[in-house]
Amino acid sequence: MTRRTVFFLSDQTGVTAETLGRSLLTQFEDHDYEQVTLPFIDTEEKALAVVRQINELAATQGSRPIVFSTLVRDEIRECFRGVSGLFLDLFSAFVETLEREFEAPSIHAVGRTHGRRDSDSYERRIEAMNYALTNDDGMTTRDFGRAELILLGVSRTGKTPTCLYLALAYGVFAANYPLADDDLDSGRLPRQLEPYRRKLYGLTISPERLQQIRRERRPTGRYASAEQVRFELRASSNLFQRYDIPFLDVSESSIEEIASRILSITGIERRIRP
Repeated sequence: MTRRTVFFLSDQTGVTAETLGRSLLTQFEDHDYEQVTLPFIDTEEKALAVVRQINELAATQGSRPIVFSTLVRDEIRECFRGVSGLFLDLFSAFVETLEREFEAPSIHAVGRTHGRRDSDSYERRIEAMNYALTNDDGMTTRDFGRAELILLGVSRTGKTPTCLYLALAYGVFAANYPLADDDLDSGRLPRQLEPYRRKLYGLTISPERLQQIRRERRPTGRYASAEQVRFELRASSNLFQRYDIPFLDVSESSIEEIASRILSITGIERRIRP
């Protein structure tokens, strides 16, 4: 398997460069990547230092690095002309096409992607994140009335990261509740969840995948045993079906895919501007 170094360059946080770059890299499975994110490249001095870093790496590794850039300012992007790497200018690729379409130049303003141009969306995102953290893992159910969605499932099915992603990306108020042995043994929905049945959504996963995840967290004991895993998944699926709770198998899904599919199925709308 070929190993290449990939740089993500940005004059801000680097999130956009990482997101676009990694999405493209997933189409090439026969390569392994060493990924380096370099954010806040906002001066020519910083840019030239990065150029030297890339050139030195290209000389020592024998293969040129791949560089994904969302740098905005022309004078900083110009520093990378002739760099010893495959320089993929994501900003120029799209903005220049839009300039031709609109027949007008862009303003080339740094930080517009992640700025607070929409304060309502920003505040909603923060409020939803705080809600997800406060109402995580069944720590309290007193505020479940505010939830737009309550994820239900056994331990390590991705409930917490999905709730946080729903809050961050969509501004959705999402809580989660773990199904414990007592709930599974009884086969009954926990009493405190009864008032919120219309908000419940179950997560399940293959026994093999769940056992793998649990072994990484706690390799010994009953928690990760095949018998325990199969019991919990069988009992949770029976509970979902008994109470007509919609559920999703997340065995092969990323957190982003889980969140998107749940919103598509439930009809819950995005609460913040993308």
